[in-house]
Amino acid sequence: MTPLPRQALVAPSLEHHALADPAGALRQRLDGDWLHEDWRGRRVAVAVGSRGIDRIGEIAQAVVAWLKARGADPFVVPAMGSHGGATPDGQREMLGTYDVTEATIGAPFETSMDVDELGETASGVRAVVSSVVRAADAVILINRVKPHTDFDGAFASGLIKMSAIGLGKAEGAIRCHWAASTLGHERVIREVSTLVLSKLPRVYGIALIEDGAHQLSRIETLRGAEFHDREPSLLAVARQWMPALPLPEVDVLVLDEIGKNISGAGMDTNIVGRGVDTFPMPNRRSIVRRIYVRGRTPESRGNAIGIGLADVVSSRLVEQMDPVSTYTNAISAMTPATARVSINFKTDAECMKAVLRVAAADPARPRIVRIRHTLALDRIVVSEACLDTLDPRAQVLVPPTERRFDAAGNFDAATDLLALVHA
Repeated sequence: MTPLPRQALVAPSLEHHALADPAGALRQRLDGDWLHEDWRGRRVAVAVGSRGIDRIGEIAQAVVAWLKARGADPFVVPAMGSHGGATPDGQREMLGTYDVTEATIGAPFETSMDVDELGETASGVRAVVSSVVRAADAVILINRVKPHTDFDGAFASGLIKMSAIGLGKAEGAIRCHWAASTLGHERVIREVSTLVLSKLPRVYGIALIEDGAHQLSRIETLRGAEFHDREPSLLAVARQWMPALPLPEVDVLVLDEIGKNISGAGMDTNIVGRGVDTFPMPNRRSIVRRIYVRGRTPESRGNAIGIGLADVVSSRLVEQMDPVSTYTNAISAMTPATARVSINFKTDAECMKAVLRVAAADPARPRIVRIRHTLALDRIVVSEACLDTLDPRAQVLVPPTERRFDAAGNFDAATDLLALVHA
């Protein structure tokens, strides 16, 4: 069994701007911006997506409570395109993993996948929107603004994309991604979003920005007419706060988990530097030669999208994968590479031996970085060789010490720095 190199526990330098009371901050924004709107008796669709946004349950609950206090009749709509296996139950279950349920939020769910045809955009894309949302008196979209995993532009993941793809359910997601394959994501999403927003009654948005530690740090309220003008400046803040690996080059990046609650691609391509087509990201901040993924998050409900971005994966991850959910997502997003099953072995020892071999790493001083997932960069484990080029702003919490595999050939829990941090 190939021994592990000595490893250190490191705290990278991250942007920290967490709100002490996100729900309270949101209520202040709602009172200041929307208090004088006519909400009484209105059926309001509260659109929530499929990402693991920090404090999303609290935010959704606060919105519903605020609307009820003003006489509105709110209900929750999953706005996640084809995620959750493209089924009503699957999308309801996915929201439940974020503690967004009818009981916790205090409002009923409307999970129908039916859509209404809206017409064609200037480029000929036939746009659709959720029938339930179109029939409502108003809609409030709640989403995180951050760099996207598939494209780079003036806007990315946020309210604009949710209005075009999330509200389009599975049919809308398929149409947008199909058109984007020839016309480009930004053009298609911009045009579809513009058409959707023009056809919906009273559109509002709550834009959320997280800091480098994946903590909710800024909340903005927008009206639908402001989405396209204001979101680019919010994206600039999100880019500035986004974390990165504190090393210029890594031989092997080990991820304990991938998942849809982590990123649309299972792992954030902006962090790993590898796009959904497996090609290098143009603006990558670190060169990662090879990737080993050990498992998926429970919140993903079997969707193992991102498995194909890894060079080696554990057999456990393959066994956890639900082909229907994973392939539905990959086909809808037109990213088949993200769903391909990679080389896999049963134990960490076998996987590490293989991934180090294909990385052509120096056997005596391999540069290995291990993270829990791409939203958890506050604590990472690095091999001793990484310390030579480690970002000087990073703090070494535990100096290089011996690590080992257990008798079964997996990372030994007794000496596993990352497991001990997250225990």
